[in-house]
Amino acid sequence: MINVNYQYEGLETIIDFVRWGGTLFNKAQLFFGHGTDNAFDESKVLTFYALNLPWDVPENYWLSRLTQNEKQQVTELFKRRIESRKPAAYLTGEAWFAGIRFNVNESTLVPRSPIAELISQRYEPWVNPDAVTEVLDLCTGSGCIGIASLQAFPNATVDLVDISPEALVVAQQNIALYGLQEAAFAIESDLFSALEGKQYDLIVSNPPYVDQIEMDALPEEFQQEPRIGLEAGADGLDLVRKILAQASTYLKEDGVLIVEVGVSQYYVESEYPELPLFWFEFEQGGEGVFAIQKSELDVFQTLLDEKCTRPLYERGAREKSDKI
Repeated sequence: MINVNYQYEGLETIIDFVRWGGTLFNKAQLFFGHGTDNAFDESKVLTFYALNLPWDVPENYWLSRLTQNEKQQVTELFKRRIESRKPAAYLTGEAWFAGIRFNVNESTLVPRSPIAELISQRYEPWVNPDAVTEVLDLCTGSGCIGIASLQAFPNATVDLVDISPEALVVAQQNIALYGLQEAAFAIESDLFSALEGKQYDLIVSNPPYVDQIEMDALPEEFQQEPRIGLEAGADGLDLVRKILAQASTYLKEDGVLIVEVGVSQYYVESEYPELPLFWFEFEQGGEGVFAIQKSELDVFQTLLDEKCTRPLYERGAREKSDKI
């Protein structure tokens, strides 16, 4: 392990500690990608959390001097980040998604989906936001996508579905955090298994899509996240196949399915060349999110059923981006 000196003599102000933390994190060769993409933003997250400061604090506050107790609290967070390799969100118990703060813990992935950009656009033109009344967030984790989507749909309720009871405890906390008990409902279900008879205007999902090769190569920070939220079989498409094969039954006549598959986009396109998937381009970064209408799923239902039930094939080593 890299030797890190946590002595902070001579450091006094907020900006001193943010800068110092960034230097420590770079020296320790930490990996970023859970809400920040560099050492100094990660340091700011932890420093501001320890000092209970809002993210948009005026610039003149950066020169405020820390008390001895505050210096110790910030330093302890830096030390925990380096020695545990836990993402900052697991140390603070919170993460921001689509402009909203969410509770998170080691039972949930840290929110980072590019679907946040679709929420800001109210999912237009794929749906009429004012006409949407039922939404399904499949593989919800902390509930972030479903709860944030309520910002786009003033007349909607959302089902937050996950197979993990531990994740649903967190989702329920986030429902309570914003007083959404009448609009958001946490449901334990293996994909659609507990949703018989339900239909939705929009199904949105960020399911597990990491294959075994990638799982073994993930940086330690990603290894801290629940495997059940990441791994998806030999080729990373185990759940995606099932979602494509089953979603139509749970969509209303004009319903739309939106799914994130990340860097597995190439393999989805390779396996389903006949399927008219629309792939989004994001201005704020991100990749691998597709949309398809119920009517299009219905046309290809036989094909989807066959590919869902076929035996998994063995794959050799393949080139693949190491981005998540």
